Amino acid sequence: MPTIAQQLLRRKPTTPPGAGEVQLKRSIGLFSLTMIGVGGTLGTGIFFILSQAVPVAGPAVIWSFVIGGVVAGLTALCYAEMAGAVPVSGSTYSYAYATLGEGTAMAVGACLLLEYGVSTAAVAVGWSQYVNQLLQNLVGWQLPVQLSQAPEQGGIVNVPAVIVIVLCSLLLLRGARESTTVNSIMVVIKIAVVVFFCAVALTGWNSDHFHNFAPAGFAGIVGGAGIIFFSFVGLDAVSTAGEEAKNPKRNLPLAIIFALLIIIVLYVGTSLAALGAQAPAKFENQDAGLAAILQNIIGSSWPGTVVAIGAIISIFSVTLVVLYGQTRILFAMSRDGMIPPVFAKVNPRSMTPVRNTVIVMVATSILAAVIPIDFLAEMTSIGTLVAFLVVSLGVIILRVREPELERGFRLPFGWTIPILSIAGCIAIITQLRLITIVVFLIWTAAFLVFYWFYGRTHSALQAGPPSADAEEAPYTSNFGRPSRSEIREAAERRKANRR
Repeated sequence: MPTIAQQLLRRKPTTPPGAGEVQLKRSIGLFSLTMIGVGGTLGTGIFFILSQAVPVAGPAVIWSFVIGGVVAGLTALCYAEMAGAVPVSGSTYSYAYATLGEGTAMAVGACLLLEYGVSTAAVAVGWSQYVNQLLQNLVGWQLPVQLSQAPEQGGIVNVPAVIVIVLCSLLLLRGARESTTVNSIMVVIKIAVVVFFCAVALTGWNSDHFHNFAPAGFAGIVGGAGIIFFSFVGLDAVSTAGEEAKNPKRNLPLAIIFALLIIIVLYVGTSLAALGAQAPAKFENQDAGLAAILQNIIGSSWPGTVVAIGAIISIFSVTLVVLYGQTRILFAMSRDGMIPPVFAKVNPRSMTPVRNTVIVMVATSILAAVIPIDFLAEMTSIGTLVAFLVVSLGVIILRVREPELERGFRLPFGWTIPILSIAGCIAIITQLRLITIVVFLIWTAAFLVFYWFYGRTHSALQAGPPSADAEEAPYTSNFGRPSRSEIREAAERRKANRR
């Protein structure tokens, strides 16, 4: 029977799951993987979060996006190396399990469940705003506040937010390939809509809107970055597809890098065009902001209608990707024994975790129905930041522990990029509201209590480390760093197996 310390520090092998384990079907290529990253990112930080971030940072929210993009970019490179080295489902959770041990992996799992679950709800609430804008433009009628807002905002239940989660869940139940195909089509449409918005918004450019550029100084800029940072969650979503990706060691790193480049250009361009077209004071608590900006410029509802349609498609795509990511993280944790086995049950026809998806659908629908968007966005950001921090730390640890491990992509400049990524994440976390940090710590503590009473004794590694003949045996425990000879022997076994 392993000691408590051994249980907390035991690690999974860095190899993909074996033939005897439950696995998902590899059906997602490079283009679809890139579209998962863009689809899970583009939209959340543009179509509605400006109304939350501009009042904090002012016109300098442009720099908030740049700071968020730089930190996310540094982390994306770390993700690219980790995804190429450990191409399995579960994203940061799986990376933490392979580098930092089971106890840390469980804490990271708590971060990810918060990140994805709350992000789904936040995005769904934003979708509700644009549905109302579209209804107003087309038929001159909106859903009553009671059915389109959270109780804190004068409503009873946010019905459109629940509807979009249910629709996305039904699509996911059809299969990963069908879901990613639909997502790719929607991503192309929303990129076109964002470009359309920029083109029209620039015709109403007013440089006076930038005179009081940073009213809250650097603290406001970093605070704005903390609010919008959850919009980069799509980068993590790419790595959740590690077990369903074709040629993952090559395609996962490339997809993450391509997605990052696309979204940073579109984020900064759109925020610049929006602020040039509308005074910063008008952004506060503005529903369906981009559509309203175009309507004010043109003096007609049709541009706003186009943007509203694009936003509805865009946010549907984001919701789809984030729901997908959460179900795959739960799948990986369940297969490892950390949570009940129901989350790892795979339908033999669709090869998807059906029960898992239904449970996530119900839970996130409840959140979206009753919680306002500002709190949801900030809670998602802290979960994202902690997950990004762990990935960056994992890159350093895995390089020290397994230098011979095959990597589809390797970061340049040694440890410089992971260290800068860690510093950036910590800097943004310190600017979040105290209540956000406290709630996050309470949630993580509750999850660790669950691990103590359930996951610790149900872990797939509870039976002890694999035999000496099993591949990667030297790396299944943090006790006793492997010797150079053990590292060479493991590398030789991998090369022999590939032949």
